[in-house]
Amino acid sequence: MLLQLNFLHLPYNHQPSLPNSITSKPFTPRIPCLPQSFPRTVSGLRPSLSACSSLGSPVFLSSPEDDLDVELGRLLALLPEEMRRRVSDHPELHQLMEVVMDLGRKPLARFPSGDFVISEFPITLQDIEHATAQVGDFAIDNRAGISRTLHRISAIRNRKGAIIGLTCRVGRAISGSAKLLRDLVQDGASLLLIGPPGVGKTTIIRDIARMLANDYKKRVMIVDTSNEIGGDGDIPHTGIGSARRMQVPNSDMQHKVMAVQSGSAQG
Repeated sequence: MLLQLNFLHLPYNHQPSLPNSITSKPFTPRIPCLPQSFPRTVSGLRPSLSACSSLGSPVFLSSPEDDLDVELGRLLALLPEEMRRRVSDHPELHQLMEVVMDLGRKPLARFPSGDFVISEFPITLQDIEHATAQVGDFAIDNRAGISRTLHRISAIRNRKGAIIGLTCRVGRAISGSAKLLRDLVQDGASLLLIGPPGVGKTTIIRDIARMLANDYKKRVMIVDTSNEIGGDGDIPHTGIGSARRMQVPNSDMQHKVMAVQSGSAQG
């Protein structure tokens, strides 16, 4: 299955039996417990719960929600401390859509309820340099990312090519988001997703790739022009399951990459 991103933008106390030669000891079940202290995390993001190991030391457990918190924390790390704190204290933190940083203007965090000013001080070149130093290289389309995450960083440049603005867009993998399309996916139908930015088109496409590869055991190759589906870096994000991903340097080479890979994909 060759998956290509195509869409249009519109506005769960048991006493065990022991051998007689062994002295019985009271059985202590393993129960969830909280550690005395949590690892340092970004303010506003909840830490993982832990379980007690047989030696009494905490073993941290992971859940999809925890993974989302970790990834969101990596995006917020691009911001100076004061801006990061104000975003983390917002009641809609986990619905954060993007952060906009334009040179000489107050930075904005965008939530479903609207824009939120996260600093009364204008963005400086140092703020922009702090952010760009923590992301991957910007490609010809002026986009970069954070390795092993789905976040996208878009740059605005001046006439000399210097970056003077950043849009830090939050990326999320939501398993089950394509559930309503399962019948169409199983039948191999062609799909065209249309909608305005931020409604979840890429999220659905990513879950379709996971569904085809994991649930239907198809050989799926994603042609990922700007790393929006498989995430940034050479190791694809877990959100695409066992699907493979082919990165494309720029959109002009997309058809060549598709021609090379079509022989190894199903469909």
